[in-house]
Amino acid sequence: MSTPTKRVAFHTLGCKLNFSETATISRDFIRHGFEKVDYRDEADIYVLNTCSVTENADKEARKLIRQAKRRNPYSSIAVIGCYAQLKPNDIAAIEGVDIVLGAEEKFNLLNHLDSIDLNIGTKVIQSEIDHLHTFTPSYSSGERTRSFLKVQDGCDYTCSFCTIPLARGESRSDTIKSTMKTAMEVAATDAREIVLTGVNIGDFGKGSHETFFDLIHQLDLLDGIDRIRISSIEPNLITNEIIEFCAKSEKFMPHFHVPLQSGSDKILKAMRRRYKRSLFEHRMLKIKECIPDACIGVDVIVGFPGETDDDFLDTYHFLNELDISYLHVFTYSERPNTDADEMGKVVSKEKRAERSKMLHILSDKKRRFFHDQFIGNNRPVLLENMKNGKIMGHTDNYIHVQIDGAPELVNTIKSVKLTLNHGAVVDGEL
Repeated sequence: MSTPTKRVAFHTLGCKLNFSETATISRDFIRHGFEKVDYRDEADIYVLNTCSVTENADKEARKLIRQAKRRNPYSSIAVIGCYAQLKPNDIAAIEGVDIVLGAEEKFNLLNHLDSIDLNIGTKVIQSEIDHLHTFTPSYSSGERTRSFLKVQDGCDYTCSFCTIPLARGESRSDTIKSTMKTAMEVAATDAREIVLTGVNIGDFGKGSHETFFDLIHQLDLLDGIDRIRISSIEPNLITNEIIEFCAKSEKFMPHFHVPLQSGSDKILKAMRRRYKRSLFEHRMLKIKECIPDACIGVDVIVGFPGETDDDFLDTYHFLNELDISYLHVFTYSERPNTDADEMGKVVSKEKRAERSKMLHILSDKKRRFFHDQFIGNNRPVLLENMKNGKIMGHTDNYIHVQIDGAPELVNTIKSVKLTLNHGAVVDGEL
């Protein structure tokens, strides 16, 4: 490595999967003698790992690129990630960007640094997403207490609103044996908890004889990790056997995140989702039947093309009746090269904002009600960090807790009595 640059800064936009990949790339830089600094500091190289799920993610990426160049006009700017795969030429046109790497090349960033020539403009290396068939394992290591472990990448679904298959390619994963090897690397760090991440993790093992259910069986035997969480998993892929297994496991936490997107079968069909709301309801009932204390988060999109007031109210009332714990509310955002962008029947920005606000209020009510059920109870809490003189952490069923205590308690699991519900966070005492 002949490059003279030594200070490198990373910034990640988007999902847990991006964070796991950024961490893996940054460890590669550190192994090659680079000093990792904060993105807000002066660096020789700035690496931006982008998301492109919404228009706001694109705008944020452009802003961060310009900020980095202002910090050090002589720095090199590398842009990777989903936005880099989808719109490489748009990024290359931003003043100050030196290299843009698509999905296939982002893990080879170090190898490309020597080829940056500040005098000949931006270098773009991006191949057709159909050519991407390799799986690169990764895990995050920035948080001492928790690690995001990538177990799957890409997606074979064709939801009409989504650009992720265009940005990340086909569904693919490693073998269970290789995945366990990476998990053992995580177990050798300080992390007490693993969060399983991917684009469509329930699709693990597709094209092989292995399944996601087989994977979690093996992960349940992993030494050195106390807790494992399943991140977002499709309702058609979270089977009864997965739910029943998690109910019996001491390692897998009583916490699920399941995307719904709409409570209207008409809109689900237009979105090309692979289930109807009746299946989603069955899954929620099964989780609560097997694990009454489980926390359930739900993704929902408002303002999809053709969503009428009645369609939205179908969604609202459906969610209101479900025994769920919180919502992640997304306002529909037009994305080029998606079928939804060609549908017409556009919902006004004002109507989208109004519906979003209603669901955010509903989410706050759901979260407060869920937390109320455990006030006065003791729950095991992984204490994660200090904030404003309090130790912050999460219960097994994902209640955000703050307690008084010494900093030495960080990265320990303690029994905590939940005492006062503030809504987003709950007071507790050892």
